[in-house]
Amino acid sequence: MNEVRRKRVESLIRDMVSKMIVTGEIKDPRVSSFISITRVETAKDVTTARIYVSSIESEDALKRAVQGLNNAAGFIQSSIGKGLRMRSTPKLKFYSDFSLKEGFEISRKLDELSRGNDVETPE
Repeated sequence: MNEVRRKRVESLIRDMVSKMIVTGEIKDPRVSSFISITRVETAKDVTTARIYVSSIESEDALKRAVQGLNNAAGFIQSSIGKGLRMRSTPKLKFYSDFSLKEGFEISRKLDELSRGNDVETPE
């Protein structure tokens, strides 16, 4: 499958899973609407898709949400299969993504450092 088509499939999967989370189609209580899909990576032959999930809640809540999404992966995959017009639907696997939280922490630390340098020290 060419790169443009694969990227389009990734985008469609991301949109469809995000919509299912927001609308509450996934009934697992571990999956809250405070999680978001950060990125989707499909294999070159589009047989598998790695879906990365982030949350504004705690790391434990994110881990539980990922477990809930992996338990509901069959349901999500069948729903995506109905929406995508492909010969076969990729097998879905969900992973925790801590990059947003780490980015905020780095940004906060840089702000603290820059504020520390702005203060003039007496000589």
